[in-house]
Amino acid sequence: MQLTRGSEYAIQGMLYLARQPRGRKVMTGEIARAAEVPVSFLAKVLQILAREGIVESYRGTGGGFTLLKPVGEITLRQIIEAVEGDIALNQCLVHKDACKRAGACPAHKIWKEA
Repeated sequence: MQLTRGSEYAIQGMLYLARQPRGRKVMTGEIARAAEVPVSFLAKVLQILAREGIVESYRGTGGGFTLLKPVGEITLRQIIEAVEGDIALNQCLVHKDACKRAGACPAHKIWKEA
């Protein structure tokens, strides 16, 4: 699996927000300049992260984005899955009906652990 630009930009944006003082609202343009990513694309990605409860979005004068949780409580996986959807090495881990051998397959436990 290779990450999309959306995930890449989400990670770059989150890294910038993580370096800010807790509670500081940062405008999309500032984040985009610092992360060297397109403002319009980053704005869409940040809205996805807001819907997923990773960042908080504030509108209007003095608005911007802040982390919703402390930095140590946000995982790379949460950021990627917010943008990409569930991450799994095999379809049987996401969709139980994807494999007719799921209950008896010796590899299922290995896929799940990985």
